Formats: sequence, C-alpha cells, structure tokens
Amino acid sequence: MYWRKSSYSGEDAEHNCVELARTPDTVLLRESDEPGTVIATTPAALRALTRAVRAGRFDHLSR
Repeated sequence: MYWRKSSYSGEDAEHNCVELARTPDTVLLRESDEPGTVIATTPAALRALTRAVRAGRFDHLSR
C-alpha cells in the first residue's frame, strides 16, 4: 500500500502530518508519527469533511 504525505510537510522526522492511502472502496488516513492507528472512510465522506474545513465550519472549535 502506498501512503501519500502532504507536500506541505517536510521530509525529516520533526515534520509529522496526516498521510492518505487508497483502497478500491475506502480512503485510509493516519498520522505519520502513529502509523499503526488508521482511520478508514469513504471518498464521499472525506470530500464532505474537506469542504467543511475549507468553508470554515470548524473554525469555532479552535477559539
């Protein structure tokens, strides 16, 4: 399985980030410093989450 790391992340161990991998039916997500913990979701659910984040729907949680 090929895990894709964000191009915004550095290459050294200090730059951990979310990584994605694809299976025929799911998208897998993991934190690069915790590779044993994997979340599985559907492409549609990940698209909906990405759109909501970009729209700022979760901004209030960081205040």
